[in-house]
Order: sequence, then C-alpha cells, then structure tokens
Amino acid sequence: MSRYPIMKKNKKSYMKQGTRWTIIAVTVLLLLFIGIGILTGAKTTYRIYSSTIQEWTTKLEGSAFLYLFEMENRSFKDAHPEGNRIPSLTTLSFQLLTSLTPNDPRSLLGREIPGLSSYNSQIIIAGKGTDYSTLPIESEPPMIVDDRGEEGDVEENNEDEGKLEEKPVGEDRVYIYHTHNTESFYPHLPDESTDHDGKVNITLIGERLGEGLEKRGIGTIVDTTDVAALRSEKGMEYYQSYDAVRPVVEEAISQNGDIRYLFDLHRDSLSKEHTTTTINGKNYARFAFVIGAEHPQYEQNLQLASKIHQLLEEKYPGISRGVITKKGSGVDGIYNQDLHPNAILIEFGGVYNHLDELYRSADVMAEVFSDYYFEDEKVSTD
Repeated sequence: MSRYPIMKKNKKSYMKQGTRWTIIAVTVLLLLFIGIGILTGAKTTYRIYSSTIQEWTTKLEGSAFLYLFEMENRSFKDAHPEGNRIPSLTTLSFQLLTSLTPNDPRSLLGREIPGLSSYNSQIIIAGKGTDYSTLPIESEPPMIVDDRGEEGDVEENNEDEGKLEEKPVGEDRVYIYHTHNTESFYPHLPDESTDHDGKVNITLIGERLGEGLEKRGIGTIVDTTDVAALRSEKGMEYYQSYDAVRPVVEEAISQNGDIRYLFDLHRDSLSKEHTTTTINGKNYARFAFVIGAEHPQYEQNLQLASKIHQLLEEKYPGISRGVITKKGSGVDGIYNQDLHPNAILIEFGGVYNHLDELYRSADVMAEVFSDYYFEDEKVSTD
C-alpha cells in the first residue's frame, strides 16, 4: 500500500487546523481591540458617563438615530429618506471602531485637509435637494451694519382671516430670539455691499412668528436684544455671538419658568434656488433645522426638530430642507441648546428671499407648530 495517500491526508488535516487557529486568533485580537477601546474610552469609575456614550454615538451616521427615535415613537418611521435602509451591524461596528462613515469621504479627509473639517455636519433628515453641497452656510462677519434697509411693499397674507379663530393667549411658552440679529436680505438693501442691516433684518420674522403664535393662543416672548451692539460693548468678535447672547437666554429662562420652547431664528447665505419653494403658485422661504451635537443631551433637541420637520412636510411638502447636526472645528457646536431640551435653531430662508416669502413661511411655522404644541399639551395632560 502506498504511503502517499496518508501523507496527503495528514497535510489536509494540518491545513484545516491552521485555518481554524488563524480564525480564532483574529477573533481574539478583534475582541481585544474592542475591549481596549471600551476601557480606554470610558471614565475611570464603575459607570459609563453620558459624555462617553455621546463620544461613541457621534461616530455613527446621523440617519441611524432615526431608528432609535422610531423605537420610542412609530411616527418617525415615515421620516426615513426614500430608499434609506437601516445600517447593518457591520457598518455600525466599522463606524464605531474607525470613526469613518461609508460614502462620506469627509470623515477621512476632514482630518487631513485644512478647512474641510468646518463642514463637519451630519444630515439627519434630508429635505428635497439637501445634500452635503447645500448645507446651511452661516453669514460672514459683517464689515459694516447698514441702516438703509427698506421693507418696501410687503403683501399681507390674509388667507387665515375669517377662518382663524383667535384664542385667548395663555402663559408665555415660547421664547424667540436672534443670535445674529442683523442678518438681512438683499431685496431690501440698496446694494450688495453688506448683508447685515440694523433695520430690516431677521428680527422682523421673529415678530411675525410671535404674532402668529399668539393669535393661536400660545404665549410668546420675542426678544429684541441687539446682540451685535452687545457683542461690540463687550469687545467680542462675530464668532463669539453665541457667547454674547447666552446670558440673555439664561436670564429669560430663569425669569420665565413657563417657557417650554426656545427658537433661535437665522437666515441662510445660500442662493435663492435652495432657500425657496413654490406652493400653490406662491413662493415660500424654506426652513432648515440646525442642532449642535457637542453637548450630551442634544438628542432631545434633535427629536423636537425632527418632529416639526415631519409635520411641515406633511402639510407643505418641500418647505423644509431637513435637519442637520453640527460639531467640530469652525462651528459653535452647541448654539446654547444645552440650556433647554426644546431649544432649536431654525434657518428662515436665505439672503436672497423677500419679506413676502419670509412672512408666509413665518405664518406656516406658527400654524404647524401650534398643531404640534396643542397635541403635545393634550398628551401631557392625559
């Protein structure tokens, strides 16, 4: 009998054992790396702090959080972008271990190319036409603040007259303010030498929104603090606007215990094609919701913004550009939203929008938010 078959059999057995031990070794090393990552990432106590959890979860793709919201509220099931699928366990593990997001080269290049990290935002819910090339852009620091703006002819929106029954105004529940209170609009300025005006600016939209909410019975405080002047008095730079306005917001919260929602209104700097939509033959300024992701409780702020976006899209499809989070260099990352779980930043239109379009949108926001508010009130009292 030949001995060669026996040798071949032994050779196969050795290869099989070698493969098995290789798989075991790789698995042990992988578990070891994960364990080391958990131990070094957590605080040196027996419990894991919320800040540690936040640090891990910020490595995940933003849309993954919709699935977490869906576990608490099934209505978020309809908020998933068309064609979006739940991330696989492999994808989630890869993001947690490497901080890299598949299909988003910024997660790799942002650390290597100066300036690219300033676009460190996550699209949580993408509205029509929203992608990483059309994210909200914060205004540049103004060279001057003009006072030559004119409102011009503004069409009054009387669509609600006769069918909107004004309700008695209750306690002050909503606080509206403007961190960049001089953000203005080119159609109301004599030229494009500046897009900041001390007269015709975003504060007019805050007044309109406040009026709309009060007509619907929601007590509203519209703060008129001149943050630009306040910043100048303190010798602060434009990028420190959120620090300048923070004491104002803190005082408002402490003196008005009934405040439940805080809206910081801004206007975007994108072109009009991205900040405007047409509904039933009329132009409306579009909304974008911005949430700072650099404080531990930001998911609560995110949940409110996501719900309002969803309700807007149900009644006025295309009017919301979506919900994004911001963190990293080049952005504030908190936007004073750590002061209250229902504090959000709303971009109203852009620098090329006319007041007609902005006022219509302020009325839409008042209508949709009041629906949300009274429904939430009903649930809270049941």
